[in-house]
Amino acid sequence: MALNSAEGILDFAIEKEQDAVDFYKKLAGKVATQHMRDLLSGFAKEEQRHKNKLQGVKEGSIDLFVSSKVMDLKITDYLPDVDVDTSGQAEIDYQDALIIAMKREKAAFKLYNDLSTTTEDAGLKELFLALAQEEAKHKLHFEIEYDEHVLTDN
Repeated sequence: MALNSAEGILDFAIEKEQDAVDFYKKLAGKVATQHMRDLLSGFAKEEQRHKNKLQGVKEGSIDLFVSSKVMDLKITDYLPDVDVDTSGQAEIDYQDALIIAMKREKAAFKLYNDLSTTTEDAGLKELFLALAQEEAKHKLHFEIEYDEHVLTDN
């Protein structure tokens, strides 16, 4: 997949969104609480909406969308990495699931920011920056969840 054309960049982003959909669905099946399953399933649906928007942009049926800058609590910056095997049978605890999700959203934010620098097309640049802010919103949501339900329990 070539990242030297608008179509190639969009295809890459669409693939990454599908990876996120699949990841959140698998992770939702590995957590013990219904609340966390619902939260992760909701994020799988949100990532599917991103994929659909990107496909619409690629097909020319959807205009670009704009998103405002999102606050970063930076909780993720101070947490250890957590490995997860979504193909295994072991359950993941609430704290680890949140850490995994936060770090994944941080990586997605960075990816879209980086993609915005790979194109001279102002519309695509704007799209990727908007998607970066969408991923930042997801990360913020997980950070708030972590702050309210993990950090306060200590």
